Amino acid sequence: MRRKSMQGRAVLRVLLAIVLVAAGALLYGWYDFSRFSRTPLHVTTQGDSIDIARGTGLRNIVGELRQRGLTSADPLYWWLLAEQMRVAGKLHAGEYALEAGITPRQLLANMATDKVLQRNLTIVDGWTFAQLREALAKAEKLGHDSATLDDAAIMQKIGAAGEAPEGRFLPETYAYVKGDTDLDVLKRAHLAMAKTLDAMWPTRDQDLPLATPYDALILASIVEKETGRADERPRIAGVFVRRLQDHMLLQTDPSVIYGMGAAYNGSIHKVDLATDTPYNTYTRPGLPPTPIALPGKPALLAALHPAPGSELYFVARGDGGHVFASTLEEHNRNVDCYQRKHCQ
Repeated sequence: MRRKSMQGRAVLRVLLAIVLVAAGALLYGWYDFSRFSRTPLHVTTQGDSIDIARGTGLRNIVGELRQRGLTSADPLYWWLLAEQMRVAGKLHAGEYALEAGITPRQLLANMATDKVLQRNLTIVDGWTFAQLREALAKAEKLGHDSATLDDAAIMQKIGAAGEAPEGRFLPETYAYVKGDTDLDVLKRAHLAMAKTLDAMWPTRDQDLPLATPYDALILASIVEKETGRADERPRIAGVFVRRLQDHMLLQTDPSVIYGMGAAYNGSIHKVDLATDTPYNTYTRPGLPPTPIALPGKPALLAALHPAPGSELYFVARGDGGHVFASTLEEHNRNVDCYQRKHCQ
């Protein structure tokens, strides 16, 4: 009986040891799994991402992460984490950011909620449409469907057939994701400008020499190119409005330069001011036929709410600002002082 009792205790000790080892293994496994789920991936490249094709399963996703050295964890841990989060089989295709500090749990959550990587393209106030096209061509992960199209074909593609493209796209920052195209961005920017004009036009000052919202767009583009200073925009708009009202030539150099196209080499001469083009406001009265740039909201606001006064002239000071004058005599003195450096 004593031998049997001793044997029974030995068996119990062995069983207890097995239970303890198993419990320890489970506790360690749970600890290691928890550590894995909250430990950041090995992201070393700023702006890195992972692109998940449609139909890609978790196994292949983990395989790519391991191949790129972003994780060394056992694929079983990734499967357990997906099951715990109830996202297994619910991961969306797309491009996902791999930012420094991102954990496996965060990455799976992004994939499950379709939180794809967004990139931004900023249309700068005062850009021409040609500059906008250049920026779109350089944008990463953006489809370049417009690359082989001329301006007229682009406008047709975005639903604005017959419109001249200059000035028609609102300068703002536009987010896009992989799979979007340059035409998608242009559609949004075109719609944004149309909505902005529709909202601003009814609030314009009375008695402006502007017959249509498009006239306001043209004037705003000139204001945009004449100054980058917020405090000067309404004042410069006021000068041009009064010149239009008095049937004076606008005589604005940026419009002449726009009409010169590729012939402009960085400086403007008297012969350029005398050479007639549709955009030469020294030889042709009124507004030019189209905008000369993409005006931002502040320039549009200035064109529709110009500053009152009697000023009809201005000349660049050389420091980014301008000197204004109400008479030609005063203006000529300013030109002598600030352009010819013959100050009295």
